[in-house]
Amino acid sequence: MGINNKISEGYAYYLTLTIEEWIDVFSRPVYKHIIVDSLNYCIANKGLEVYCWCLMSNHLHLIASAKEEGNLSDILRDFKKFTSKAIVDTIKEVPESRRDWMLNLFWYAGKNNKKIKYFKVWQDGNDAQEIHTTAFLEEKMNYIHNNPVKAELVGRPEDYLYSSARDYAGEKGLVEIVIRIADPQPKGADCKSAPAALINMEEDPEELGFSFKKHDCRKRKCAIESCF
Repeated sequence: MGINNKISEGYAYYLTLTIEEWIDVFSRPVYKHIIVDSLNYCIANKGLEVYCWCLMSNHLHLIASAKEEGNLSDILRDFKKFTSKAIVDTIKEVPESRRDWMLNLFWYAGKNNKKIKYFKVWQDGNDAQEIHTTAFLEEKMNYIHNNPVKAELVGRPEDYLYSSARDYAGEKGLVEIVIRIADPQPKGADCKSAPAALINMEEDPEELGFSFKKHDCRKRKCAIESCF
């Protein structure tokens, strides 16, 4: 595993999960909802904590960690394994003009990989970058939330449905996230990332101006429980 993909327990990470060949799988809602439902399942049942996310046409950005009983690396492995199968099955089942083209590319991506039985949907690794300072955290959150604006999909970050920008703007998002609220704080306050509160400093995070709260997701029926 490369250094950019190494994940240690007890830390939060900026992550990028990318589709093979940068195929624009998530240009259609049916595939987007596979990701949304799977994230919510991992949050509810596998100990995943998501602080920020955005799903673009061919990649998923996350700032995430695992609760004490969870393992982020294992969660991401299971997430990619399940969503790979679900995406391929859906491509085969729904009306899809790109069906043969996408399946051929996914097959070719996995044909020389002994770990892959048929199709390889996700690229290897998660481009994991440890959240180590508040400045780095703010930089990555802004980058994630502004992705749809830079792509000229929306005019404002909170107008994009498949992103946590809506939660931070006070609206109801699709994924149950842990909202990070940054109040005034001492300048230059560095932090080490941790699953329980995203920021785990020697001092009390509340004293440094950070607080965290759960935000309920939009309730949608999901048929993935028995498959994970």
